[in-house]
Amino acid sequence: MTRTFPKEFIERYSQFIPDFDAFLDAMQRPLRRTFRVNTLKATRERALDLLADLNPEPLAWYELGFSLDGGEGLGKRLEHFIGLIYVQEAASMAPPLVLDPQPGECVLDLAAAPGSKTTEMSAMMENTGIIIANDPSPTRVRGLLGNVDRAGCLNVAVCRMDGPSLGRAVVGTCDRVLVDAPCSSEGTIRKSSQALAHWSVAAIERFPSIQKRLILAGYLALKPGGQMVYSTCTVAPEENEAVVAHLLSKQPEAEVCEAELPGLKMRPGLCEWEREQFPEAAGRCRRILPQDNDTEPFFVALIRKPA
Repeated sequence: MTRTFPKEFIERYSQFIPDFDAFLDAMQRPLRRTFRVNTLKATRERALDLLADLNPEPLAWYELGFSLDGGEGLGKRLEHFIGLIYVQEAASMAPPLVLDPQPGECVLDLAAAPGSKTTEMSAMMENTGIIIANDPSPTRVRGLLGNVDRAGCLNVAVCRMDGPSLGRAVVGTCDRVLVDAPCSSEGTIRKSSQALAHWSVAAIERFPSIQKRLILAGYLALKPGGQMVYSTCTVAPEENEAVVAHLLSKQPEAEVCEAELPGLKMRPGLCEWEREQFPEAAGRCRRILPQDNDTEPFFVALIRKPA
């Protein structure tokens, strides 16, 4: 697959990705098909026995995550249809692992559809506690409901509200919050040529206003001592470090923590972009790049509200 990247794309991202040729090479390769075992319905061993003909390979950093060289029909397999596995891009599995929700907790998933991270967290919580899974779109909520049902998630309450309004409505009540924000989705270029065809700086500029509202609402929803993950599948600093910097300007007590997942290479966030300087804490955000782990690009920030 050979793709032509816009000149502005190259000019922007070659500024801070030092091995930029490797980045472009990775962005042109098709993604390997990946899935995770849904422990609400199957053990790891049982799922692997059923999928043995596909020769799944374990991800180095997640014992329930696997990749396949082929697997084009994976979404049509009975194992997927009845919820024993969930087909999910590998980097998308990282934000819930960084957030690390525990059984019995109250968790807010502020922009939950289509539900890949919601169902992952439900399994991590062993179907206990509660996850408030929200999306404002009627169409997307239907998909979210279907995936929650198929995965057997009994601790998920699905709602359809404006995200910032919901965050304010549950202020100070949540142990953990996930803000997997709507974004320009540059990360999906590896699996969709349309994502590259529609790429522009103007498209990027549409998202930071809602992202900043969502991260503030998510932070307000936290209990003292609670933790939030802000994540996107985009490379743009305007949608990543600049959004975290906005939160810090409004809530200076917020703590950005260093996130690590052994076996998954993550690079530090940026402390400046073009003419904008970010707080030193932005360097504790994490960037997942495609050439490092053969995944989509992703951005993850782990943020704590002081006790």
